[in-house]
Amino acid sequence: MATVGIDFSRVGSALSSPSRSVIIDHLLGGGSISASMLAKAARIAPSTASGHLSALVAAGFIIESASGRNRFYSLAGPDVAEALEALARICPPVPVRGLTQSLTNQRLAFARTCYDHLAGHVGVAILDALVSRRWIRPDGAYYDLTAAGAEGLRALGVDIDAATHARRTFARPCLDWTERRFHLAGALGAALCECLIERGWFRRTGLSGRGLALAREGEAGLSMLGVNSSSLVRVAS
Repeated sequence: MATVGIDFSRVGSALSSPSRSVIIDHLLGGGSISASMLAKAARIAPSTASGHLSALVAAGFIIESASGRNRFYSLAGPDVAEALEALARICPPVPVRGLTQSLTNQRLAFARTCYDHLAGHVGVAILDALVSRRWIRPDGAYYDLTAAGAEGLRALGVDIDAATHARRTFARPCLDWTERRFHLAGALGAALCECLIERGWFRRTGLSGRGLALAREGEAGLSMLGVNSSSLVRVAS
């Protein structure tokens, strides 16, 4: 018998636990994290975490891999990350309890990874600069890379060819849930993020590595993309 409609309840059920919410939030950084570290982040026993992780695997949100006796988990792919980032825009924020959490939130709002691309204040500023310099241009719901943009990004070390041939959307806007403006996603956004981290412009921070700290090299380097890095440093502080 044919069915009509989408069963949203299965997704809601899979995300119904606060502990699972913490796990998903940490995995949104795009990395692979051990079960023990996720249990520590969620402040639950390893046995309890195991049950939550199994439920998220069964629901298709995350995937599991093994390295020796350790189990590692990551998001199931960019489509899942995109859906979760969209869902984050309508989710209430976690109440801030204490100075440490407040500072962490400020740093994540400044610069972080949204799965595999740059997000936060810095991510939005980079997209604005790329459009302003006409390195990319809007094309409906996506972006096209211009000849000047391809030349400029290749000069920075961005692997344009790999991004072009990736089996995913090449370049698209992603609405940033803290800025409420767009940052760059897709294969090009991922390639740019990887390049800037490899160049040492950013370093990963925190348990999940989702937070990004702007290095001194990055302060100067971002001007090559047309970003006013001095104003970004003031925001970070």
